[in-house]
Amino acid sequence: MAIIAIANQKGGVGKTTTAINLSAAFARKKKRTLLIDLDPQANSTLTFLPLEEVPHSLYDVLADHQLTLSEVVKPTKTPNLCVGPSKIALAKLEATLVGQFDAPYRLKDALATVRNDFDIIIIDTPPTLGIMTVNALVAATHLLIPIQASYYALEGTDDLLETLERIRQRPNPTLELLGVVITLFDKRTNLARDIRKNVCQVFGDRVFKTVIGKNVRLEESPAYRETIFDYAPDSSGASEYERLAKEVLKRVA
Repeated sequence: MAIIAIANQKGGVGKTTTAINLSAAFARKKKRTLLIDLDPQANSTLTFLPLEEVPHSLYDVLADHQLTLSEVVKPTKTPNLCVGPSKIALAKLEATLVGQFDAPYRLKDALATVRNDFDIIIIDTPPTLGIMTVNALVAATHLLIPIQASYYALEGTDDLLETLERIRQRPNPTLELLGVVITLFDKRTNLARDIRKNVCQVFGDRVFKTVIGKNVRLEESPAYRETIFDYAPDSSGASEYERLAKEVLKRVA
């Protein structure tokens, strides 16, 4: 089973958009999918669940083991898709886990109790390289990096790749770089094309062929708390995430 952490400590790169819509695309392919929301902003959670339907969150699982993950996971209106929800309380997790010998392994241990219930797990991470992102990388089988087609596209990727290597050295030696997806791509500009060329030079065949374009519908859909497949199923954004899902499944097969 694939556990895919979607990470980039640079904000605004389409990380949560990718987590939401990839998860939905897998569910549409009849894959039993779990989306783990490790971002205290809880945008992935709120796309699928009203706040009043989330009495508990991953904080209650990861901070003190009060609840198991199966007690926190919620089904969504999208068939085959469940969410491990976040709340703002998750922002306290870093301070809570300071000094705990098992701090990097909390999520891995939690996922072990539900992994037989799902075919694929997606982890949305916060835009930092703190304890929550480390937990995601320790638990994951694969890392997917979204990179925005902007002037500072590769800023911070060295730190992320260094963290990947450190995780491989000890807690998770089998963690693979699944690939890099270029997001917010504006094909009308020379800059975007140049950035894509630079990313391909750095990451080679790890760059997905599918590029996620800059798309108004994709930007609007979270405001309506819908995936792109519900909000604008005929949009280019929907077809791009459909193609990306096919590429991802081929790589993790």
